[in-house]
Amino acid sequence: MTVLVTGATGNVGRRVVDRLLASGAEVRALTRNPETAGLPAGVEVFGGGLGDAEPLREALDGVDRVFLFPVPESTATFVEQAKAAGVRRVVLLSSLAVEFGEENAIGQRHRLIEQAIEDNGFEWTFVRPGAFATNALAWAESIRSEGAVREPFPGALQAPIHEDDIAAVAVTALLEDGHAGKAYPLTGPELISLADQVRAIGDAIGRDVRFEEETPEQAKARMVAQGTPEAIADTLVGYRATAGQNPAPPVPTVQQVTGRPARTFPEWAADHVGDFS
Repeated sequence: MTVLVTGATGNVGRRVVDRLLASGAEVRALTRNPETAGLPAGVEVFGGGLGDAEPLREALDGVDRVFLFPVPESTATFVEQAKAAGVRRVVLLSSLAVEFGEENAIGQRHRLIEQAIEDNGFEWTFVRPGAFATNALAWAESIRSEGAVREPFPGALQAPIHEDDIAAVAVTALLEDGHAGKAYPLTGPELISLADQVRAIGDAIGRDVRFEEETPEQAKARMVAQGTPEAIADTLVGYRATAGQNPAPPVPTVQQVTGRPARTFPEWAADHVGDFS
């Protein structure tokens, strides 16, 4: 069995690669920068992106299953090349935002990819994580340099999910039968406020980390200045506002699919001490 992993150097994709190798699967990876990918020995690395037809065709030759990182602009090229190569199973890294309605900009981008996969005869599974624990890595520089985090809505409650738990569900769906046609919502096991996330990071690294509250307008302006499209920034700030008033409850999907509970945010922070120190 040969599995192609796209987005193989990302937070989730790299964990998918490691888990597939541990299972004994033959693993290929598609990356734009193979020279700096730093992937493990045993991975066959192809240079290119999902929108590059010729490298993609070569990477898909003989592949039965694909872990697909979402790139809306490249979906049509992927579908064409995957069908031609005879790919049978596609596990898509989607988003829980798909379930938030048609007006959600993030959800709509992911739903377009889901529909393309659904409509083209693949044996599909959609992995839909909510808030990623790795979103907290955006605080790493200010924590290292100032011992502070600036965000709105310190009491906003989330159930952030560890990237390795996302990978564990994805690899289960890639390797085992019984997951075709399933869309799996994924969260961490418990709700935790933004302020308590910052506190958990401080506990993990052994330093006091301040939470300095921004206004929603300041947060949006910061995101846009960092390159986030305005519609996405609006959506992200809206998530935080909603989470402060009506937080979405955690779901037990990780345990149901993999047989073990999802990791807590403090466990994630302990795994990432080096990123904040």
